[in-house]
Amino acid sequence: MAPEPLVGIGFIAKRTGNAVSLIRYYANQNLIPSIRTDGGNRVFPRSVIRRVSFILIAQNMGYALDDIRQLLSALPDNRTPNKADWARLSKVFNIHIEQKITEINLLKSSLAGCIGCGCLSLQRCRLYNKEDKIASKGNGARYLLGDIPTL
Repeated sequence: MAPEPLVGIGFIAKRTGNAVSLIRYYANQNLIPSIRTDGGNRVFPRSVIRRVSFILIAQNMGYALDDIRQLLSALPDNRTPNKADWARLSKVFNIHIEQKITEINLLKSSLAGCIGCGCLSLQRCRLYNKEDKIASKGNGARYLLGDIPTL
């Protein structure tokens, strides 16, 4: 199999619609593989375009770079990721997406009532969380975190 063609940082930036500095940053953060030429320039496997697109989508969904780096670590650096590689990554990513959807739906349905935050300022909180008893379960919005309201 022929080695993957290498392209310059300007090509990657233009093709993904991003600044060269962002591509350089992703390379410095070990999110995308790069190679230094004898002249000190960075070149990238052409498949980096898809990785950059994935990073941007994941960031727009609220993922931190450390989480994205972990997801991308499943892809090979020594060859162009193939359909099976991306399918494996997609399965993991889809699990994360489903978890986020569940959390968002729980938040959406809970905002009209008590979320167990301990504020005790709403009229209904006296019904759901009298004297902030949910605080014994820990900090934060306990009902959103999965604790069951008791009357």
